[in-house]
Amino acid sequence: MARTARRSKDPTKPLLRPPVRVGHLDTAAVVGQLRQLHEEAEDEDIGRMPADDELFGALLYLEAHAGALKSVAARRASALDRTRLWEYLRQQADVHQSRAVDDARAAGAEWAELASALAVNAPSAAYNKALRLRAAALTNPADPDLPVRRTPEAVLLAERQAAAQAAAERRAEEEASRRHALMAPVAHRLLEHRVVLDDDDDVTFWLDQIEAVLPHCETPTQFVSLGIYVEAVVRELSKADRTARTAEKGEGALAAVAAAAALVAGG
Repeated sequence: MARTARRSKDPTKPLLRPPVRVGHLDTAAVVGQLRQLHEEAEDEDIGRMPADDELFGALLYLEAHAGALKSVAARRASALDRTRLWEYLRQQADVHQSRAVDDARAAGAEWAELASALAVNAPSAAYNKALRLRAAALTNPADPDLPVRRTPEAVLLAERQAAAQAAAERRAEEEASRRHALMAPVAHRLLEHRVVLDDDDDVTFWLDQIEAVLPHCETPTQFVSLGIYVEAVVRELSKADRTARTAEKGEGALAAVAAAAALVAGG
């Protein structure tokens, strides 16, 4: 009976199961707790233990002096915490090694030079390994809760999609800034005439929102908020009975509303 050929997995597809990760860990606090265990056990060499934030050195010390802990419970607790700390350190290594590779490349290092540093035998292998390392710092475009597959194809795809998303966000911010440059003067004109425009709760509410955000309008989110508030004022004032009352209150107020309406209508 012929064997069914195994399908090769698409190297760009996300993993089906997310790997278990330690997640955020206050390593200095954990090392501090382990230090306390050794102090309580009257470890004679505790003064030689590296500082709590020197994780690698502290782990080497705790390993070498594990026998100083007298109780079985203390040795078990210490060993479990050391295991967790080593796993955390291992999971962080890819991110930091990838940054080191990027710095080396930025400083002009060739892939041939990086081959020995990355423990591979050829420049092409160094390039591929560096791509796999970059996966640790990327968000999976298919599912943010899953890591990027550690293949060159998946990493390059994720980086292209991240670059496209960043470019789209920049364009949106530029458009928001451009529109704000038009919106801010219109909002100022509405506030200049708010004495005659204030005629009921709805209009007053939205003018209050404009007055609150306009002096500190600096971020894209605030730009969008200001546009929403101006649009709301125009919507309320465009109702038939209010339009007539606005026209009666002077050409300045009418012109301010007309300018706001034209900008809102222009999108």
